[in-house]
Amino acid sequence: MSDIYELATWQWLPRPRPEVFAFFADAGNLERITPAFLHFVVLTPAPIEMRSGTVIDYRLRLRGVPLNWRSEITLWEPPRCFADVQRRGPYRQWDHTHTFEEEDGGTMVHDRVLYRLPGPAPLTRIVNDIMVGPDTRRIFEFRHHALEACLNVTGLGRSGPVNVVRRHL
Repeated sequence: MSDIYELATWQWLPRPRPEVFAFFADAGNLERITPAFLHFVVLTPAPIEMRSGTVIDYRLRLRGVPLNWRSEITLWEPPRCFADVQRRGPYRQWDHTHTFEEEDGGTMVHDRVLYRLPGPAPLTRIVNDIMVGPDTRRIFEFRHHALEACLNVTGLGRSGPVNVVRRHL
């Protein structure tokens, strides 16, 4: 069985939960919170109606390699949570759960990603340690800053570390 990795992070934003959730509900905002080095573009025409079953196509470049990515919204419970699953892309598995909680007059956003890499476990451990883990940390750290800027609260939020750990399931 291949290894599964868990990425977990959090961010508190001094904005009401419905406003923060609405920002995430607009798939076009993904381009705004994704680092430029990924050359990320949403291919699905706007407007995208977000609900369980919605499929969204993207194009990006990862370390210079062009990739197409398709994700499906598998859980949609505004303004509490949603989940997206990679249906086509570079990972064997990518399951991303976003939760939104009212806290201290703002919104606590939690991200949890479970992912598997293609290939045998000994090789994927090396690839994750030197490339995938650091890249995903960098992407989510960028996102913390970008969310504050997009919601006009730069310097007013709080962010937790972006942790990536290997799990044995």
